[in-house]
Amino acid sequence: MKKRNVMLTKFVIAALCGGALLAGIFAGSRDARADDAATSAVAIKDFAFTPRILTVHAGSKVTWVNKDEEPHKLVQVNEAFKSQPLDTDGAFTFQFDTPGTYEYFCALHPRMTGKIIVEK
Repeated sequence: MKKRNVMLTKFVIAALCGGALLAGIFAGSRDARADDAATSAVAIKDFAFTPRILTVHAGSKVTWVNKDEEPHKLVQVNEAFKSQPLDTDGAFTFQFDTPGTYEYFCALHPRMTGKIIVEK
C-alpha cells in the first residue's frame, strides 16, 4: 500500500510541476525559478526544503510534499500561511497572489527554513 501511495504522489508531483522543475528538485538544486509554471513543488526530505529558495510569479501555487518519515509543519514567518502537520507523503498547497518575499520554517524543526520569492 505504501509503495502505491509513493507512486501516486510521484505522479501527482510530475503532473503539477512538469519534467524540468521536478528534475531540478530531485537533482539537489538549492534554488529554483518557476518561470511559467502555475504550480511549483518543494520537496521536504532529509530535514530540508528542496529547493530552499523558489521564485514564482504572482498567482502561482506552491505545493510542499513531505518525503521524510517524520512529520513537518510549515509556518510562514508573518503567518501568511501555515499547514497542518504533514505525515509522510502529506502535501500542503498555498497560492501566492501578492508579490514579495515569504520566509518560512518547520514549526517542529525550526532549523529547517525556506523562502518563496513572488514576482509580478
